[in-house]
Amino acid sequence: MSLVLYSVADQTASITLNRPEKRNALSPELVTELKAAFNKAEQDVAVKIVVLKANGESFCAGADLGYLQQLQNFSFEENLADSNHLKELFLKIYTLNKVVIAQVQGHALAGGCGLAAVCDFTFSVPEAKFGYTEVRIGFIPALVSVFLIRKLGEQKARHLLLTGEIIKAEAALALGLITEVIPATELENHVKGFTQNLIKQNSAQSMHLTKHLINEVQNRTLEEALSFAANQNAKARATEDCKKGIAAFLNKQDIKW
Repeated sequence: MSLVLYSVADQTASITLNRPEKRNALSPELVTELKAAFNKAEQDVAVKIVVLKANGESFCAGADLGYLQQLQNFSFEENLADSNHLKELFLKIYTLNKVVIAQVQGHALAGGCGLAAVCDFTFSVPEAKFGYTEVRIGFIPALVSVFLIRKLGEQKARHLLLTGEIIKAEAALALGLITEVIPATELENHVKGFTQNLIKQNSAQSMHLTKHLINEVQNRTLEEALSFAANQNAKARATEDCKKGIAAFLNKQDIKW
């Protein structure tokens, strides 16, 4: 049985966690299949948006605790390789050249919360709970901390990471951890509607360049960030999508992306 399901419809790739009996816990095999699915979506010219979802009651319970117990017998080098395996998945999603939307139908905890947080948009049912619970089992929220601090800022990230507190979807929304809370009966249709709006209204090339811009400017000094932004601005003006969009606007025509 595949741990990850992949399908494409209406310019949208659906990547579905399919380990419901283990609450979609992140085993090495699941991470491998997720990386392959995101690579496939990235290279597929028919795909403009990626939706990450899950089967079962939980979105993702984080690391597989049985596997974590096995890792205690690993050498440092083996543990580092395993950690880099997960790091590559988070980085792939965060820097993917297409918009990634998380459709959270159940609890997203620890690494599972990190998985939802690295997506560009996260839509959740009210019943879902979020949290970074690593400190409660003697572990640390290492990889997820890098993205969470970027997303929420240090103060809010400190609270979530150091307390291990599990919060409801509404609280996650108030913190800025997720995008919107949607009733379970409406979640799939809402995500489809949001996705189709992006597909119809926005240039895929522009969304890609904008994601890259957001990621890059945070790593630079103010002057360096502005110089990089100016450079990207100049490059964007020469793209076919920019020429097409400006021409359509000036001619009062509908833009078909």
